[in-house]
Amino acid sequence: MNASDLLVRCLEGEGVEYVFGVPGEETEDLLFSLRDSKITFVPVRHEQGAAFMANVHGRLTGDAGVCLGTLGPGATNLVTGVADANLDKAPLVAITGQGGLERLHKESHQALDIVGMFGPITKWNTQLNDPDIISESIRKAFKVAEYEKPGATHLEFPEDVAGSETDTTPMDPRERVRLASPDSELLQRTHAFLEEADRPLIIAGNGAVRTDAAARLREFVETTGIPVASTYMGKGTVSDRSPQSLLTLDSGDHQEASDAIEMADLILTVGYDIAEHDPAGWNKGTDTVIVHIDSEPAEVYDAYNPNLELICDLSAALGNLTERMGESETQFDETWYSDLRKHILDDVAADPSGEDPFTVRTVLPVLRDVMGAEDVLISDVGSHKMQIAQNFLTYEPNTCIISNGLASMGISVPGGIAADLAVDAEVVAATGDGGFLMNAAEIETATRVGCGYTILLFTDDDYGLISEKQRAHRGESFGTGLTNPDFMTLAESFGIEGYRPGEWDELEEALRDALATDEMSLVEIPLE
Repeated sequence: MNASDLLVRCLEGEGVEYVFGVPGEETEDLLFSLRDSKITFVPVRHEQGAAFMANVHGRLTGDAGVCLGTLGPGATNLVTGVADANLDKAPLVAITGQGGLERLHKESHQALDIVGMFGPITKWNTQLNDPDIISESIRKAFKVAEYEKPGATHLEFPEDVAGSETDTTPMDPRERVRLASPDSELLQRTHAFLEEADRPLIIAGNGAVRTDAAARLREFVETTGIPVASTYMGKGTVSDRSPQSLLTLDSGDHQEASDAIEMADLILTVGYDIAEHDPAGWNKGTDTVIVHIDSEPAEVYDAYNPNLELICDLSAALGNLTERMGESETQFDETWYSDLRKHILDDVAADPSGEDPFTVRTVLPVLRDVMGAEDVLISDVGSHKMQIAQNFLTYEPNTCIISNGLASMGISVPGGIAADLAVDAEVVAATGDGGFLMNAAEIETATRVGCGYTILLFTDDDYGLISEKQRAHRGESFGTGLTNPDFMTLAESFGIEGYRPGEWDELEEALRDALATDEMSLVEIPLE
């Protein structure tokens, strides 16, 4: 068959439903093969948006999202979103076109060393320089992207190879590689640490969400009464309704989670990822015992040198520890952290007066009230992300999507498309005016493919997080001011509903109306 047909049949065999991308001359054969397949090709307005869509698809489903760009600038435009997926441990397969093999040994139009460029930002990548390696390469790209810890892979597809013939057939996907069961001796030592502790605490990271360990972690904390502080990407692993939840690390205006960590005499990190959250921010150099429970050994780090590392399937480890603790009937006294939790919740639920201006922090309780527990909030990067991470109560895993590995601006609007296609729930894409205009063109993509989610846009005419840090360091800010279009007119130009509430009672009404519709909508929240 034609090599591009083979590649698409391999994608179908991997269960791919969507390919997000921008068409190019060098991907012509591949595009027409996609047209004749069961896969939906979603043309987007910028390759970065395509990569962010594949990224969020991977985080929400656990199956690699697929993005497509052509050679040269098409491939370079994918880089940020691919790197973001790799550091956020989101499974993603990127495919790029390339010129014919006969011209790649010399300087030629739009030709770059794309495989070399993608090397540092992927788990694995290669050039498909022979049609007979396509089947193996697609299988490897998905296998590597999806096994723990997941990330990005990349395949370069030269145009002359795409148009050639091959007798190769697709490889059958196999059951996904599973992590090993926990070592019994290490489990016993972990249990001994727990039995000796008075004030143990759990730090739940992205890995606890990603590996479906949340259910087991919830059983463990309910059995033992051990409190949990989550990383930004671990939000929802334990419900913030749980009396054991201390919300998130690095809690900004309320430091109770940090206080609890300093009071703890044993810390269990579950799926904790140093790329997401620097341990120097919470480990103050005490002699507290740390047990690292994850799919990979801990990074060598002077601020994070665990006493014990339990490298295994997280769910199995937590299930075993729950059984051991239940048999020993060990239940920890919750009074040492219960007041800290109460202070956090009182702070998060602060009710502004009718004359107070909108702030991200005070808007979040209103948003939480109108969203269901299973609804998905995708946060862009900026000062609003910090408030969402610290103050948006999250009740289920994968319902508050925050990029905190690479932490790239511009993810939420395209990410909303992927989320709306992937989940049967309402989706809200929260963003600031800085990140919004980086990928606002994808609103057209969203309306074209029939998406219906809400964009929550905080506007302050500024790169606010940078201004905050500059003022904290220097007492003033520079280079951060912006001007903006009339966002209600912009919404109208895209054919979507726009809301700009001016009072608190208008805010809740606008949010409820926006979430109630199956159409795209934009709610602008002017900040002072």
